[in-house]
Amino acid sequence: MSGGTDGKDRVREFTEFRQRMNERILAEPNQVVRRFFALDTQTYQPGALDLKTKELLGLVASMVLRCDDCISYHVAQCKDAGVTRDEFFEAFSVGLVVGGSIVIPHLRRAVDFLDQLESGGTGVPQAHDHG
Repeated sequence: MSGGTDGKDRVREFTEFRQRMNERILAEPNQVVRRFFALDTQTYQPGALDLKTKELLGLVASMVLRCDDCISYHVAQCKDAGVTRDEFFEAFSVGLVVGGSIVIPHLRRAVDFLDQLESGGTGVPQAHDHG
């Protein structure tokens, strides 16, 4: 599924669904949900750790927790933050060692998503709000 129209469609569909549903969820008058989303956004602001490091941490945690949507989101955010392919694979290796062999299917999808982004997939999420 890597590259081509299918890859671009996957990136676009992921981004459009995520944005649409975040808007829908945040339209509800639930302060707990709104505050959690705000906390998530604040967590990824540069501080003692730069944005790139925080996104790599988010990527590894998402791999270990086996959340494909979160993995895709953090792959896109990492790419946008300037993570190189070598850095991605070092982060992937940390996620794999910490999470074990059950992470392998998620690693496959992460690399496929990265390949799609690198081949011109569009629609990378612009701002960090809960992946």
